[in-house]
Amino acid sequence: MAIIIETERLILRTWEPEDAETWFQINQDPKVIEFLRGSLTMEQVTDFIVAANNHADKYNYTLWAACLKQTGELIGYTGLNYVEWQAHFTPAVEIGWRLSSQQWNKGYATESAKASLQFGFNQCALKKIVSFTVPANKRSIRVMDKIGMKRDIDGDFAHPKLPLNHPLSKHLLYCLDSDSYAKNSLGIKNDL
Repeated sequence: MAIIIETERLILRTWEPEDAETWFQINQDPKVIEFLRGSLTMEQVTDFIVAANNHADKYNYTLWAACLKQTGELIGYTGLNYVEWQAHFTPAVEIGWRLSSQQWNKGYATESAKASLQFGFNQCALKKIVSFTVPANKRSIRVMDKIGMKRDIDGDFAHPKLPLNHPLSKHLLYCLDSDSYAKNSLGIKNDL
């Protein structure tokens, strides 16, 4: 296990095989998967863990296992993901999070997402980071707003992994570039 990011209350780290059962349970919760394509099987969970660690080896970032600093409990993931599927804004680096519903409304998604942005822009020298979700996912939209991402009004898209008539097909696109991030970090108001 490699600790990558440490915040006030959380540790973002590489994944361990022992994380599989907890990650599986998190992905069975109807609240957690409400705006996703469905729950994950144990095979999908173990494949995800291997893929996430391989992604970290390749890009120096990934969707890291998010754990409570005080107890070490796995509560989900937060991090960065290289997106290659076909859309008008790809390839791109996406910031994402998925936390256990028992950990919602505690500020963990915002705390870990801010740290992930800092890592992406400062350690990885990324020029732009995107995020996206369905219009009904108000919680994620609130996090995107809190971490300084801006909605690309012309960027809405149909998710290519879903049929056009699927209720979760339409996605809103949010973006943050390195210049805006630097200005926000310095407290400079950007009126553009």
